[in-house]
Order: sequence, then C-alpha cells, then structure tokens
Amino acid sequence: MTTFEEKVYLEVKKIPKEKVDTYAGIAIKAGCPNAARAVGNALHKNPDHKNIPCHRVVNSNGECSGSYAFGGKEAQEKLLIKEGIKFVDGKVII
Repeated sequence: MTTFEEKVYLEVKKIPKEKVDTYAGIAIKAGCPNAARAVGNALHKNPDHKNIPCHRVVNSNGECSGSYAFGGKEAQEKLLIKEGIKFVDGKVII
C-alpha cells in the first residue's frame, strides 16, 4: 500500500453515515488535488471495505460509480440509501 492510498483510506474513514464526498474532494484532502482518478484506483483496491466506506465516495456529478468494486453502481446506491442518502434522477442530493 502506498502512502497516498493510506491517506485516501484515512480520509474516506472520516466520511460519516448519511454523507458522501467526491473523488476530487478526497484527492484534495489527501494532499493531491489533481489525483481524483488515483483515488478511484485506490478505492477499487480497498483492503477493508467494512471499515473503509468507499461506497460513500461519488463522482463530481453526485452519481455512483459504474465500476463500484463491490457489486456495481446498484450495490453502491443500495448501501447509500440504507444509510439515509437520497437520490433524484440517479444523483445524490447533497
């Protein structure tokens, strides 16, 4: 695991239930503002999805990831809805 990945996982752990953040937002918080794609790659390799809630990270349009690593877009949306996140037209209401 790289230092950047460790920072990403640390920031994602801070996202509370009923909240989401974006790949770009996590990249900024991890100290690499131009690394949104790298955040996505790190989350795809999430070593501990029970404690690193990568399902709480959405794209800049508020949409779930089509390549969500643990079951696809529908699985990510289900997890977020279960936590109280609301959607309109497939986008998170922030």
